[in-house]
Amino acid sequence: FKSFLARYGKFRNVANYIAMVGPNDGDLQQRIGYWGERVVLLAQTLGLNTCWVGLSYKKTPNAFVIGDGEKLVCVVAIGKGMTNGVPSPCKPASRVSANLSSKPLPEWFNSGVEAALLCPTAINQQKFKFTLLPDRHTVAASTGLGFYSKVDLGIAKYHFEAGAGVDNFNWAE
Repeated sequence: FKSFLARYGKFRNVANYIAMVGPNDGDLQQRIGYWGERVVLLAQTLGLNTCWVGLSYKKTPNAFVIGDGEKLVCVVAIGKGMTNGVPSPCKPASRVSANLSSKPLPEWFNSGVEAALLCPTAINQQKFKFTLLPDRHTVAASTGLGFYSKVDLGIAKYHFEAGAGVDNFNWAE
């Protein structure tokens, strides 16, 4: 966190980070986002500040171990921050959700979308979308193109689950 990009990202005095590494398969980025966000939120409850970092750090050899068949996706800066962060603007729920049923959206779905809108995303793009399928119990999650959009989708899916309640729906395959 001593490179030009770290200064651009406004990182100061970062001494600790979590390397987000996993088996390099088709859904690694989404899994990193989903499970990483669980770690991030736990750290926050313990009084630590966190920040997902995709580009604004220098990849230093031997700073972490990557096994055969594994890949570094990003890192999470962790420690005591100078501030607790600032809220980012959110898109309206109608831009990140869709209803394929003719009936009104159930409250659990709306709560899931609202929770997802509060999650961090790369450059605050919120490129994810949640669609309620006609059976009214299945939700499809998708993302647009962009830097770290698959990681963002994993983060958003975790927040959606937390807001909607995992007993209220199933994810579409």
